[in-house]
Amino acid sequence: MLRRFNIFKWIGWLFAPIERNGAFFVFMFILGWVCTQVEIPLHVNNAEPYDLSALELFFDLYIVCTLLVLIPRKIRFWARIPLYMLLYGVAIVDMYCYVRFESTLTPTMLMLVGETNSQEAGEFLSAYLDWDVLTSPLGYILLIFLTHILWTITRMVMGHLKKRMILPTLNPAVMSVTRTTVRCILGICTVLLMVHAWQECQLNKEAIYRLMTKRSIGEVEHQLTQKPKAELYLPVYRLAFSLYANSLASRQLETLITVKDRVSVDSCTYRVPNIVLVIGESYNKHHSQLYGYNMPTTPRQLAMAEAGSLVPFSDVVAPWNLTSYVFKNVLSLHTVGDPGEWCDYPLFPEVFRKAGYHVTFITNQFLPEAGEAVYDFSGGFFLNNPILSKAQFDTRNERLHRFDEGVLEEYKNLKKEDKAHNLIILHLMGQHVMYKSRYPQWSRKHLLAPMYDRPDLTNKQKLIVADYDNSVLYNDSIVAAVTQQFTDKEAVVIYMPDHGEEIYNGRPYMYGRMHSPDIDYRLAREEFEIPFWIWGSLKYIENHPYGWQAIQAAKDRPMMTDCLAHLLLYLGGIHTKDYREKYNVISPKYDMNRPRILKGTTDYNKLKQRRR
Repeated sequence: MLRRFNIFKWIGWLFAPIERNGAFFVFMFILGWVCTQVEIPLHVNNAEPYDLSALELFFDLYIVCTLLVLIPRKIRFWARIPLYMLLYGVAIVDMYCYVRFESTLTPTMLMLVGETNSQEAGEFLSAYLDWDVLTSPLGYILLIFLTHILWTITRMVMGHLKKRMILPTLNPAVMSVTRTTVRCILGICTVLLMVHAWQECQLNKEAIYRLMTKRSIGEVEHQLTQKPKAELYLPVYRLAFSLYANSLASRQLETLITVKDRVSVDSCTYRVPNIVLVIGESYNKHHSQLYGYNMPTTPRQLAMAEAGSLVPFSDVVAPWNLTSYVFKNVLSLHTVGDPGEWCDYPLFPEVFRKAGYHVTFITNQFLPEAGEAVYDFSGGFFLNNPILSKAQFDTRNERLHRFDEGVLEEYKNLKKEDKAHNLIILHLMGQHVMYKSRYPQWSRKHLLAPMYDRPDLTNKQKLIVADYDNSVLYNDSIVAAVTQQFTDKEAVVIYMPDHGEEIYNGRPYMYGRMHSPDIDYRLAREEFEIPFWIWGSLKYIENHPYGWQAIQAAKDRPMMTDCLAHLLLYLGGIHTKDYREKYNVISPKYDMNRPRILKGTTDYNKLKQRRR
């Protein structure tokens, strides 16, 4: 009987972590659960709270309480205080950001805080901390906090009074058996619940581990495209991730800042006085009329090609199907296959500035905002760093626009700052999901679902295809308008999107990107093949007939956009040790047998050969 009693007692110890940290467990569970139920994505249709939040929260808190119970009782009280400060503090900040900026803690938000001085912080708080905020869901956190304080005070007072009161005593043996039995039952329930919680939450824990062990911010972004995706369901997890992402970004920033000081230019002939690079977004080449699509999506580009001022390149791929990876590969003089990383090489805007070009950068995506997603943080952190931004650009925009015509208007306003020699980089939102939000529906909706003879698609899928094609048509008007800004100048305009896009072109029927680690030709065709063209003004064509002939002769050469910087340096007439002629697609010494490695794993050239 005594042995069975001891077994019950040992089983009861499984409940001890919760019993000995009762207030901590209860209040932290309520705090975490409230955050998970309130802080759901505001800009995601039909968004719901993380469905395993209560179960995973129980699992996490039990682990923390187990660690606390290992601390001696006299020290345990003091050990819980910094935990309370951390968990309440982070929850308050996270909920405040959610209420005020419609976003929880993000790496960008943390970066902005790090760049804020004490005066700016004071002005910020005085402007944004008001009664409306206190009566918002942030009030839930404050109410839990105040209730916890009152509970602690009441418990201390009751404990003090209990010592002075004479209370009836019960049979100690009966009380011991009762307590042991109850604890045994609670211990069994705890074990069963923990086992069930681990079975349900294991995949998320593994996903979080993989996310938090990546070696670069690019790898972190790529991990977030994989399934299952890590659910950072608690404010403290989001803080930890934001700190980690910023630490990864800071390493590459330090390298880039060191490299910028090594940029050197031997001489510059300013071969083309005005070079314009237009970077689009999520552009499926096979939805471009310029490349044989059967819908009128690019009439203006087609007209320019027929007039002889625009040369479409037929065999161009992107190195990645993620915007940030493409930006890093395109802006860096590093090419896929070179030793080291992209950040070990100069960024071509730095070289152009060093050579005497006036560099303008107008982006409709990479401006730091509180609610910025990791993808935009990853793509823009090296563009928005104050030191690197100053090294790369003379002129920049300071706000984003709903539609890309705003980018054009922005340039028209900044055009007065152009000098004799200019490099202009325009980064559009292009055809980024959601497609129907990428063009003015009230004036630019020309293609309708009934116009598509696609019996393989549902009506809803046809609507999505129509919206995508309308966004391509709108993009056509933007890029044509860009060329019109330079008709009276000696200029070339280069257009390239960052990557392609799935848009119901055969099975699997989907839109967006698959992000599959296994790349076959079908996936490469949709997500990596891109439109690429060079437009020349009349003055450029007249003054550089051999240069224009070289561009025309190169239109069918195989190319990957990671080597674009070397073409740009040639067009600028910039002589530097970092220029490599074998990567200049219009040079007679261009390496046409170079492997075109997609996502660092798959040679596109071999995919095409196997397809043939």
